[in-house]
Amino acid sequence: MLVRDATIHTAPGKVHRGDLRVSGPVIAEDDVSCDDTTIIEASGCSVVPLLVDTVFAASPPAPDDSFDLTPGRPATFAVIQGSVGVSAIRSMLVVSPRDLEAVVVHGQQVVRHGAPRRPAGTDDLSRDSPRLGAWTDSRRDMTQYLSPDGRYSETRGGRRDAYTGSFWLDDDRITYLDDTGFWAFGQYHRGILHHAGFVLHRAGERAGPP
Repeated sequence: MLVRDATIHTAPGKVHRGDLRVSGPVIAEDDVSCDDTTIIEASGCSVVPLLVDTVFAASPPAPDDSFDLTPGRPATFAVIQGSVGVSAIRSMLVVSPRDLEAVVVHGQQVVRHGAPRRPAGTDDLSRDSPRLGAWTDSRRDMTQYLSPDGRYSETRGGRRDAYTGSFWLDDDRITYLDDTGFWAFGQYHRGILHHAGFVLHRAGERAGPP
């Protein structure tokens, strides 16, 4: 895959203009080429890592460079129209479908031109999958329910269905499309679901010390 002529955030605060090459599930060296390449024209777009900031504070934490878009690192990123601020990349990346050119997870396109590449609920997950069910951040009074049909619902501050939508699972990543019209992103890390500042444990499991 070649993402061409983009503003590339190799890490929050580290930006350059150019091309981003992908080989299999990882970022490739600049001089890698092949005859059969998927090209994403990205002039006027930002390429940002799908960084989940709370993973760095997990136990054990992720390495500081684990999300960097550098050769050998996972090819997991979003291609977004216009500029993207560092605070959005680090804390809460929420993107309108009209601005989302692509989402790539471990080298595979999950979203293209603001639309999912496969229908929700086609991930062949059983009801006893450890990634489904109720996930709770008791400190922030939020519970997220993930159903085998690829739908989610969130209870926030006691208000049921505060947010609802569809989700897709790819390895350790979860990609959300809310019914109100925005894309958001999360990651499972050592049995905990991290999403937009929330640290979610399986319902009934105790969170660690603050």
